[in-house]
Amino acid sequence: MIVAPGSASRAEKFVHESVAAVQRVERRLEPFFRPAVTAIFREPSAALVQRAINQRRPDLGLALAEERELPNESETIDRMIATIAAYMRSKYKPGEYQRGGNTKTHAIVRAEFVVHDRIPKHLRHGVFAEPNTYRAWVRFSGPGPDSPKDIDDVGFASIAIKLMGVPGPKLMDDEKETQDFTAVCTPTFVTPDVDANIQLQTEILKYTPGLYFFRPKSHHFMDLIMQSWWNQTQSNPLDVRYWSCVPYLLGEGQAMMYSVKPKRRIRTKIPNIPRRPPDNYLREATANTLATTGVEFDFMLQVQVDAHQMPIENAAVRWPEKLSPFVPVATLRIPQQTFDTPAQMAFAHNLSYNPWHCIPEHRPLGNQSRARLKMYYELSKLRQTENATPHIEPTGDETFD
Repeated sequence: MIVAPGSASRAEKFVHESVAAVQRVERRLEPFFRPAVTAIFREPSAALVQRAINQRRPDLGLALAEERELPNESETIDRMIATIAAYMRSKYKPGEYQRGGNTKTHAIVRAEFVVHDRIPKHLRHGVFAEPNTYRAWVRFSGPGPDSPKDIDDVGFASIAIKLMGVPGPKLMDDEKETQDFTAVCTPTFVTPDVDANIQLQTEILKYTPGLYFFRPKSHHFMDLIMQSWWNQTQSNPLDVRYWSCVPYLLGEGQAMMYSVKPKRRIRTKIPNIPRRPPDNYLREATANTLATTGVEFDFMLQVQVDAHQMPIENAAVRWPEKLSPFVPVATLRIPQQTFDTPAQMAFAHNLSYNPWHCIPEHRPLGNQSRARLKMYYELSKLRQTENATPHIEPTGDETFD
């Protein structure tokens, strides 16, 4: 059953808005204390949280890279799609539809994805099999499902990388020569599985997303702590490290996570803090950086070596780097450029980023990824139909007046 949009009680809305108001104040103060607190407490706290999460998990007895469908998974995914679509219809008019998640576009930039030579042999699969350079469109974005002023958001950031000119068959036939990689600023996902995700989407449709973490019979305190340690007042999308959060194949019978880490160690100053910065200061910071210099990110892989400690079906579990460290395999190179013209920013509406735009060697794994196969496609089709912005498979030769 799909709830009515905005159907939370008055008391529930009051609690949600009160928590959000406190968070908005904190976001303006964080730059003054958060770096020191994070350096001291984040990793010890995350270790305790992960221990608590793992103590409650049964060992499913799965092999490496093995999946297991959840009970009623297909029906849950259909409910998720219907719930998110209902939210989009309740919030947007035709011509103004935004993405259901990773909603606010901060930047859409040209890039190169340079695959290294001398990669360890067990990592040489798919696009990493041989040294190569691919052209790419990279989208940096903020949280969803709304597009608030940057200082008022929840401190979430994401990256989506679309490689072009990738040969071979693809798992989705709406694009022929692309390979997409998507990642967010937290090493674990906000929901462990689709059963929890439908709870979150229901809260969003009720306009009380923050209450997802606190419902008495299905609380997600541990997930809240993990998200809070990595969601913070962002300074510049080019300053952020990103994680895939969910696993993918790396060749036959081998699973991986990936991470996109900036090579530069600069933290951009946020203008006018603790007062109100410009509404789109993250876009302005990206534009100001790329107006004078290019930037590079390390694209790194982490291979699953223990099927229980590094699960496929639970996205709340952080794969231990002590068991399997991240290994750099490519460089994402974003050259100096101007991107923030109206025409180029509008181009983002024509693009569909979907991790199932991929070659079979990088097939997404786990229930959250299985949900994305249908969910991203259906919601992208809804958005582009309502906006009359047809889906475009880019080539890298696009020009904008």
